[in-house]
Amino acid sequence: MNFLLLGALSAMIGVGMGAFGAHGLKTIISPELLVVYQTGVSYQMYHALGLIGIALIRLQASNSKLLIWAGWLMFIGILLFSGSLYLLALLNLNWLGMITPVGGVCFLIAWLLIMLYAVQNIRSSDHYNRYQ
Repeated sequence: MNFLLLGALSAMIGVGMGAFGAHGLKTIISPELLVVYQTGVSYQMYHALGLIGIALIRLQASNSKLLIWAGWLMFIGILLFSGSLYLLALLNLNWLGMITPVGGVCFLIAWLLIMLYAVQNIRSSDHYNRYQ
């Protein structure tokens, strides 16, 4: 799957969910649950941009397993983290909060993999530049 497509789709859905929360939910759910909902929107948007970033980096390193794993984990993180917060806020089912940290761990591992990719590239670039 194309991470640019997933990132753009996630961003589009995030904008829609944000608008729905700001205009449609303001009078329906409690202020506390609205904050939970908005946290889901914020993290979805951050990580939609992360997916777009991964897609752009992959233009130079299309076969990088680290970036492929990072992209999938970031997308799964959006589904689990933001999705569970949306459902928790809309349905007021507190047990859904147990799923949220799993999505958060997916986000953390995705960013770690991007960092490892960057470190590998710095090392190989330094090695290459030393012998030129």
